[in-house]
Amino acid sequence: MAEFNYSIVKDPRIFQENRLAPHSDHEYYDNENFAYGEKSNFKHSLNGMWKFEYAKNYECCDKTFYEENRDCRSWDDIKVPAHIQMEGYDKIMYVNTQYPWDGHEALVPGEIPTEENPVGNYVKYFTVPDFMKGQPVYISFQGVESGFALWLNGKYVGYSEDSFTPSEFDLTPFIKDGENKLAVQVFKWTAGSWCEDQDFFRFSGIFREVYLYTVPATHIRDIRIQTLLDDDYKDATLVLDIESTGDGLIQMTLSDDEVEILNKINITEGGNHFELHVREPKLWSAEHPFLFDLQLNVFGETGRLTEVVKEKVGFRRFEMKDGMMHINGKRIVFKGVNRHEFSSSTGRVLSEGEILQDIITIKKNNINAIRTSHYPNQTIFYRLCDIFGLYVIDETNLETHGTWQTPIQILKVRDDSYAVPGDRPEFTDNVLDRANNMFQRDKNHPSILIWSLGNESYGGKNLRRMQDMLHSLDSGRLVHYEGVFNDRRVDLSDMESTMYVYVKDIKTWLNNHKDKPYINCEYMHAMGNSCGAMSKYTELAYEEPRFQGGFIWDYIDQAITKKDCYGAEFEGYGGDFDDRPNDGSFSGDGICYSKGRLPSPKMQEVKYDYQNIKITITDGKAHIENRNLFTNTNEYTAILTVEKIGELIAEEELTIDCPPLESIDYSLELDLPKDNEYVVTLSFVLSEDTLWAHKGHEVAYGQATIGRFIYERGEKKALKVTQGFHNLGVKGEDFEVLFVGQRGLSSYKYHGRELLKRFVLPNFWRPMTENDLANQLPFRAGQWKLASKYLATNIMDEKVNEAPVVEASEDKVKVTYTYHLPTKPAGTCKVEYTVNGDGMIDCALRLPESAEIGELPELSMVFALDRELSNLEWYGKGPQETYIDRDHAKIGVFANKVEDNMAKYLVPQECGNHQEVRYGRITDDKGDGILFLPENLGLSVLPYTVHEIDEAMHPTELPNPHFTHVRVGTQMGVAGDDTWGAKTHPEFMLDNSKEMQISFSFRGI
Repeated sequence: MAEFNYSIVKDPRIFQENRLAPHSDHEYYDNENFAYGEKSNFKHSLNGMWKFEYAKNYECCDKTFYEENRDCRSWDDIKVPAHIQMEGYDKIMYVNTQYPWDGHEALVPGEIPTEENPVGNYVKYFTVPDFMKGQPVYISFQGVESGFALWLNGKYVGYSEDSFTPSEFDLTPFIKDGENKLAVQVFKWTAGSWCEDQDFFRFSGIFREVYLYTVPATHIRDIRIQTLLDDDYKDATLVLDIESTGDGLIQMTLSDDEVEILNKINITEGGNHFELHVREPKLWSAEHPFLFDLQLNVFGETGRLTEVVKEKVGFRRFEMKDGMMHINGKRIVFKGVNRHEFSSSTGRVLSEGEILQDIITIKKNNINAIRTSHYPNQTIFYRLCDIFGLYVIDETNLETHGTWQTPIQILKVRDDSYAVPGDRPEFTDNVLDRANNMFQRDKNHPSILIWSLGNESYGGKNLRRMQDMLHSLDSGRLVHYEGVFNDRRVDLSDMESTMYVYVKDIKTWLNNHKDKPYINCEYMHAMGNSCGAMSKYTELAYEEPRFQGGFIWDYIDQAITKKDCYGAEFEGYGGDFDDRPNDGSFSGDGICYSKGRLPSPKMQEVKYDYQNIKITITDGKAHIENRNLFTNTNEYTAILTVEKIGELIAEEELTIDCPPLESIDYSLELDLPKDNEYVVTLSFVLSEDTLWAHKGHEVAYGQATIGRFIYERGEKKALKVTQGFHNLGVKGEDFEVLFVGQRGLSSYKYHGRELLKRFVLPNFWRPMTENDLANQLPFRAGQWKLASKYLATNIMDEKVNEAPVVEASEDKVKVTYTYHLPTKPAGTCKVEYTVNGDGMIDCALRLPESAEIGELPELSMVFALDRELSNLEWYGKGPQETYIDRDHAKIGVFANKVEDNMAKYLVPQECGNHQEVRYGRITDDKGDGILFLPENLGLSVLPYTVHEIDEAMHPTELPNPHFTHVRVGTQMGVAGDDTWGAKTHPEFMLDNSKEMQISFSFRGI
């Protein structure tokens, strides 16, 4: 019997020894009483506590622990499945494109670290369960990162790499009666780790389930299911290719709610081929994920039932047609998201409940496709995508970004030979194995439309060999690869695929290249406060037929819950674990938060831009464009509502008939008075409960306003003006205002209560978003931060002292301040307050042309209010935060706590803004406070100042709130094309090449 040789860990040509051939992921049972997807009763779980010993590297690890007579029961316990690093060993580490050993050890591709390359020795003592005794016994490791050697009872069994697909071995020759000792040695870095340079936390260990299994004498080892539709997409042929052990008979049942087809198939040891004609089957799509139940009752040579296989079959046809991708004859648009397997508490160890939660959230928000970035997921994920209806790009466990990005993209040195896998012969079989493992396990899932060769791995002959292999194995799916964009020496990918290419450049490409359809396999880099101008991409899919959508980067923030030095929990990112090197918060790119897996405010925009029914309301009619491929709008309930300042005036349920891929105009018959603004909303909601949402869940809406918002101001009353040496006082019937001569508005008392805690001042800065920092906005606009912090009415060195200009009448007092800004060139602005007899103060901020100072992030007035004013109600866009380039949200009356407006981004940054606000009420729990009338400007109400947010790197670093901080004004968009240089689109910038003005009003309530 061969022994384990550590040298294979360092050899990219050897990635497995004695591993069994991969096979389909079907379950099988000994009787018919099991449900589809239920765990096979031929399996025995080894999940739970194992014995564990950790070593920093191979040199100092225990190399004889696997020996049968070595008692390891006194070792530490470790959970399986789990990452070693999440169980208190080694260090948690996040890096993006660089390899984790960069700067620590000088390595070339194929070599592995020797100083810091943790080894985990696992031991599991077990007894073979009764139902396996006398039967063959196999073991399945569903995922081990990144390589492992296996022994049983002191005998070497085998070795395997490829972290994200199953590794199975035959234990039968080594099993003994009574207690058995299973030993596993896990290596953090192997030669194969050069193929696993994904943008994620770097872990190791047995992180997916482990189980023993046996098989009956006559057994379906592998099954290939194909559903071949005719050219009319009407009738189909079900093709089954079955690899069996032993001879026998299969009794097949194919059934749906209406039809049951029975057939018998004789099988012999080895390969078996069977075809069945099916008339007019209901077809599978993401819109209508109809699945047939396939049951195979397997009888052995004696005629006894030996096993029952239960699978789901979706009849669908995915193809390239007229130069575009089609599903069941219709041009497809991918409204997708990239998704890492990640949990803030367990890393890449996900429960079925967490996966189900993701699928439901994705469906609720109109996302129809997922790219498994950048490795195959657990089998349960694909089963849920089949059942719930999601299109999947299944991606090979391959990324080698760090081998080519720096020399080629950054240093501009063209060296194709350095890239992995490239043309390197030592990596050829390795990457072919990874693609084949993925295909063989996942081939029967109708949700998978496209195989992906991997991510950001440059180009070359090895990738071409992978593509050729997948094409030869599967004619019913297409092959995807984006990296060809960097290296076109060989033809790769059935579609043109890019990352973070601007819309204008996509249009240029499509104008010049007609041979392939185009997708963005990554776009809308959702890092922090982002996703600005997303609709430009989503609408392009309906302007350019060969542009067929894209996949947002990405679904969930990768962050790990930890505690700071005061015991407060926060979500940690790169560097928070003393990991060096690291890539900081670049792991926080999700449209869902890591904690709780809940949608972030960005999801509001995603849901709207991805909705399949576009509704435009104008001139008393709704123009309805049904972008569904197979769903008539009459399958939903349409609800027409009319609201007046949040009050429901009218509501009507409608049935609107608009066939898929067609448009109609629907008359709304609105006859509304002209007394105020009315909001008209036409929604489409689910007519019945579904697996992913209840009846009434909204899938699409359109909205329009009729009339103009009017706020009835109070009657004019006389004012008392007191001009002091330093201050100007204005008193009304139930309020008092005080202006300080050289500072500004200092006090507003309403019914004797002081509402202002600090001076009201102009503001030109917002907390920098991560997009702002990435495109170096502070370099271009940093003077505006100084202007916001240090503006003054005087300039001592120049002996300038601007006194406020006062204009008073019986029921109105106007006070105008001129502020000087510490900028180069020097700037000024004017703030004009008009105090009215009803207690309302009108405020106007005027900023002269200021383009020479730099881009203007924000133009607003800031207020510091009593912390007790902790309730916000606003009439504007919501309920989530909105920005000028991310404002697809409903107009209505919304309410929350002030603290709720602080989005839970990993790094505190600009958040909580609300666009087009008609009024905002900020009150205490008794309902007293202050009313703002922003005149459709933006309103931000947060517990912190702009500058406090700017300084914090984690939410726990923010100070205890002392005030409620209000900003009324306008700001530039948040951007989102990428987070390494992309700027806010020009039309969403503030144009300070000319004079700018904002105006609004406020009063006590």
